[in-house]
Amino acid sequence: MVIYGLETCAVCQKAQKMLKFEGIEVIFRDIRAEPLNAEELAELIVEFGDNLVDRTSNDYRSLNNWLKASEADAQITAKPKVMARPVIRDGDSLYLGWDESVQRALLSN
Repeated sequence: MVIYGLETCAVCQKAQKMLKFEGIEVIFRDIRAEPLNAEELAELIVEFGDNLVDRTSNDYRSLNNWLKASEADAQITAKPKVMARPVIRDGDSLYLGWDESVQRALLSN
């Protein structure tokens, strides 16, 4: 299982800790240290659309108007911190966030 997020993200840390506690092997990928390539980003945008950008974050609000009007891939490429997180890959399945439905799907196996 792979978690895409930020080392400093509390929700990413919580997800990683809970999955490891359940005995699930987790690879964590910090998207600032190792940005998503164009193919990976395109796959996530197909799956999650505009939900992949966290428009409530201070980082999004600090984007210039040109970037705010741009597509999600340009926003995330320019400032990876605007990506909603965590994004979790479990085989061929992708999940966004760490709410109860994601936890049930990943921890009930």
